[in-house]
Amino acid sequence: MTRVCLVGTAETNLQYELLSRETAREALAAYDLQQPFHNSIAVDTVSLGGAVSLLNDLNWYLIRFVDTALVNEPSISETEWLSRDLATGIRTDRIDPAESERFLKVYGLEQPTEPDDETDISDTHFSNQRLPRLVEPMLVTRTGGKIPEYDLRDVEETLVVRVTRAEFGA
Repeated sequence: MTRVCLVGTAETNLQYELLSRETAREALAAYDLQQPFHNSIAVDTVSLGGAVSLLNDLNWYLIRFVDTALVNEPSISETEWLSRDLATGIRTDRIDPAESERFLKVYGLEQPTEPDDETDISDTHFSNQRLPRLVEPMLVTRTGGKIPEYDLRDVEETLVVRVTRAEFGA
């Protein structure tokens, strides 16, 4: 299964914005919605092609309400995510998956200290729980198979996202 995760912008409630609009709600209706991070929605699709297709279907909403769209394809990496552009490039054979490891965006995962109404989304789809927040991405290059340590904040965990050369700015 390929997982898609959409993380909302700071000024939006992503769940509300997507599920209150008929087209987005219908596009997501076939999926079991999950919330791995603060202000996010994640779904499992059958393939990388299915993930890219879903992102294309939701493009209007992604432009307006989503800060980042992530794809996790286990055949490429069990632990690292792909940016939307990288996932699309791999799906269309413009990028070789074996050559996708160099350019990275590393997010800190900040654990909330206490829940509040703005931090935790609670309705029929998600339970009210403390969810980690993606914070301050750091652009890094993998050299010698190693990833530089995240040093923008004191966090216990990080989330690694592979990005295209263009997204990296190289």
